[in-house]
Amino acid sequence: MEVVIRPDAEDAGRTVAGIIHRAIVAGTRTLGLATGSSPLGIYRDLVRRRRHEALSFAGVDAFLLDEYIGLRPAHPQSFLEVIRRELADHVDLDPARVHAPQGTASDPRQEARRFERTLMAAGPVGVQILGIGVNGHIGFNEPGSSLVSCTRIKTLTDATRRDNARFFGGIDEVPRHVITQGLATIGAASHLVLIATGPHKSHAVAAAVEGPVSAMCPASVLQLHPHVTVVVDELAAARLEQQPYYREVARCKPAGQGY
Repeated sequence: MEVVIRPDAEDAGRTVAGIIHRAIVAGTRTLGLATGSSPLGIYRDLVRRRRHEALSFAGVDAFLLDEYIGLRPAHPQSFLEVIRRELADHVDLDPARVHAPQGTASDPRQEARRFERTLMAAGPVGVQILGIGVNGHIGFNEPGSSLVSCTRIKTLTDATRRDNARFFGGIDEVPRHVITQGLATIGAASHLVLIATGPHKSHAVAAAVEGPVSAMCPASVLQLHPHVTVVVDELAAARLEQQPYYREVARCKPAGQGY
């Protein structure tokens, strides 16, 4: 796991966008996309790179981490709509190649299994973007999730619903259930890139990066993956005890070694 500390959220977003840019140029054709506030800077910079650096998403398939159960695809806060609004509408990413669980499926359990099969058939995901919740969740794998879980239905904690209420009209409008990729599903990707910004993420980042591997902090499972890059701003890095080492690694990277 490589920890990259950037001065601010904007610089963190640019760093992750650069990782994705290089991966696409190198031939990656499957991306994993996350929603939430931290990844927005990534998408803004990818749009800039499309407009000014000719970055092309032609032929790329994008898979979303999760979707609320009960929200129609065009709902302003469905994750499919968020990705369309923030990224897909502004680059040459074929809408038919943006894949998400269907939150309005008549049988959500069957839909979760369908999405898992589709993802595994198209995979492995080349670069998977991840955010992290204040309780350490990735995707919507809340504390207590199995470290070997696949795509399935999860019940959101009240803490997660309160955190996401800012995107809705209040907590009562936040769905209680989601379809989410499981921790094993996420771990099947070739390169996991977690972005976290802001002081409210510092405790979760420290637990995920330097704490024990535990279902109580689902993001800690990233410690078991062979290729993980954690990109944080100074505020999210505040509780990391090994900051001097992470900064030294960044200064002393071998020539030509990327992320």
